Amino acid sequence: MISTSIFQDYQLLDAGDKEKLESWNGIILRRPDPMALWPKLKPDIWDSAMAYYHRSNKGGGYWEYKKKLPEAWKVQFQDLTFKVSPTNFKHTGLFPEQAANWEYINKLINNQKDVKVLNLFAYTGGATMAASKAGAEEVVHVDAAKGMIEWAKENRDLSGLTDKKIRFIVDDCLKFMQREIRRGHKYEGIIMDPPSYGRGPDNELFKFEEKIGPLVDCAIELLSDKALFLIINTYTTGYSQTVIANLLRSKFKDKGHIEADEIGIPIIDTDYYLPCGFTTRWTK
Repeated sequence: MISTSIFQDYQLLDAGDKEKLESWNGIILRRPDPMALWPKLKPDIWDSAMAYYHRSNKGGGYWEYKKKLPEAWKVQFQDLTFKVSPTNFKHTGLFPEQAANWEYINKLINNQKDVKVLNLFAYTGGATMAASKAGAEEVVHVDAAKGMIEWAKENRDLSGLTDKKIRFIVDDCLKFMQREIRRGHKYEGIIMDPPSYGRGPDNELFKFEEKIGPLVDCAIELLSDKALFLIINTYTTGYSQTVIANLLRSKFKDKGHIEADEIGIPIIDTDYYLPCGFTTRWTK
């Protein structure tokens, strides 16, 4: 499993019984997690939760606050700073397991020149900020949700990257890639986090199993001759890292190196990990 334990302000305190208990810079949140099928490891600590997200039988859910919390606060990862906030769809604006990929991106970009990175389904910009901080000449950040783009801009400012070249684009990722191909643009690094199902900015339907092939084809065409990486994160039930690895092998043939694994978070003071999907990485 790919993971990192180097996250100053985030800890997974426990997980079990389809829930997780997390500390976000000292603020303890309790949220559902369908992957945590085992019993809670530390049942005595769960009452420490300051906010508890309850799922509704009708879909969605709500936060129950045990203590008054700020609307939003900051967490630090190495030299990056992010805003987190409990949203009405249970997320906090950050996926901490992706810190392992931020470290990976940093190592590949560091000391390289003329690196352009494309971040697709980019959410609030964890990978965008990591690539920019590592020294990317330009990062293009694409997401269909305008609200997430605005949140990403806040993270740019918090991380001290206002003087860096980061382009924020509200668009359907596949359509944007197709236009970039027609424009003749190229990138040294591409990251994508396609959802299982979703809607684009014009309410267009996105289904992972229908779109992943065209997304990979476009990504390969957009990689430059000096390409450093292609990273694909997947969360769709039934499509493991092996599926994506095989897809990349069929496209790249024998060019480059492919690694694929689960990505997850260690539960502190245990030898357990909480799986959080899959990561497939191609490097030259």
